[in-house]
Amino acid sequence: MTNMINLKEITEDNFIDAFNLKLGAGQDRYVSHPIRSLAQAYVYRTQCQPFGIYHEEKMVGYVMVIYDYDVPEYDIWHMMIDEAHQGKGYGKAAFEQVLSYIATKPFGESDRITLTCNRENEIALKLYRDMGFCETGEEDEDEIELSMTMKQS
Repeated sequence: MTNMINLKEITEDNFIDAFNLKLGAGQDRYVSHPIRSLAQAYVYRTQCQPFGIYHEEKMVGYVMVIYDYDVPEYDIWHMMIDEAHQGKGYGKAAFEQVLSYIATKPFGESDRITLTCNRENEIALKLYRDMGFCETGEEDEDEIELSMTMKQS
């Protein structure tokens, strides 16, 4: 599955495709739309990379990797798969590629990766736990924090 999914940097050539991604009914309570995320990417442009998630040549999702210099750690923000492409394994395949990207340490040295997830988003929580993320005990309203440490190679 991973070889049919790839990450492409969001650029002036594909940002409109990110705007056109659609969340499923009720999913807006779990994840922000890429429009909001791309505004944040502009603000944090020296420490983040937004990606389109592609199946072949079609953007089917979005994710952003940001480096928190204060901690330091890598954070995964706003991962989403378009409603028409959910349930096909694209999220897991893309997540594996995000972890591989972070392993290159593009912004700084850290083996810690953190994300937050709505406590009611059972599908995403299962994926994150299956990938080795554990709850840290930190919470913010309806979001819980999960973290992992990359294995040294």
